[in-house]
Amino acid sequence: MDGKSGWFDSDAFYEALDAERQARRLTWKQVAGESGVSASTLTRMAQGRRPDVDGLAALAAWSGLSADDFVRSESDRPQAEPLAQIATHLRSDKNLTPEAATALNEVIKATYARLRAQD
Repeated sequence: MDGKSGWFDSDAFYEALDAERQARRLTWKQVAGESGVSASTLTRMAQGRRPDVDGLAALAAWSGLSADDFVRSESDRPQAEPLAQIATHLRSDKNLTPEAATALNEVIKATYARLRAQD
């Protein structure tokens, strides 16, 4: 797919979103209102267009779907590096301010560099 190593399957995401909408017995207008995404975004998705990243995040949060489940690849996807995973978890921790998450991440990176097994 255009030389990219991975892509987002927006059609599959839309189908899953529609299944969630139907299970909740909602109209698309209600989905727009509850998720905070514009009705025009949902209309464009129905026409095969992709949502912007904020719309995707809002719809994933509303539906409980994981955007990661819709990332496709021609080959097996590699496992994310441990420090990348830690940073993601720190930034999503509601108990930490963004500044605290950044500070803690810097401490972990420095400690990791000091203690990791030497090549």
